[in-house]
Amino acid sequence: MHQPICAVDSANGIIKALSPYYNFKLFSRDEVESSFFDDVDCVCFPGGYGDSDRYDTLMKWNADLVRNFLKTGGKFLGICMGAYWADRDYLDILDDVRVVQYIKRPNTDTRRPHPKAMPVKWLGANERMYFYDGCAFVGDNVDVVATYSNGDPMAIIQGQIGLIGCHAESEQWWYDKKYLKPHWHENQHHQLLLEFVNELMNK
Repeated sequence: MHQPICAVDSANGIIKALSPYYNFKLFSRDEVESSFFDDVDCVCFPGGYGDSDRYDTLMKWNADLVRNFLKTGGKFLGICMGAYWADRDYLDILDDVRVVQYIKRPNTDTRRPHPKAMPVKWLGANERMYFYDGCAFVGDNVDVVATYSNGDPMAIIQGQIGLIGCHAESEQWWYDKKYLKPHWHENQHHQLLLEFVNELMNK
């Protein structure tokens, strides 16, 4: 399903990629104070695991605070599961764009959700990016940063919302399996993630 439980591994990867340039503070499924986002510029939801009906449990107390944060000019970064959560079935923060499973898309190059190094084009350059049941984006009125091999958008920015279907935050140990080792990106995808976030923050 849509992998709705935030994974520590993904969160740690995001922090590692961005922390030299951005500060972080963390929140969980517990209700945060109404002032929590007052000194925050961007809310980030990482990849995850689980089944989709856990969304209501995890976001029961904070979904409205996140929506209000965006209405007042805050930014949103979603990666894999975090990108799924932008869809209208969850936070409903996109304008005429649906977030869908790439493995179910027409002309997809994979029908299996398991981890793999997916061929993508990031700003026109060929990359092999870590994928685990990642999403694609269907709709117009977005800035497309990266695409899958079938042409579906894999990374987009719409206004103050930035979404990525694959895992640019992946770390070296994610590639321990023999078939993945040749595709370790030497932290170059962390640089792509940083540039993506910089662009989002400058919108």
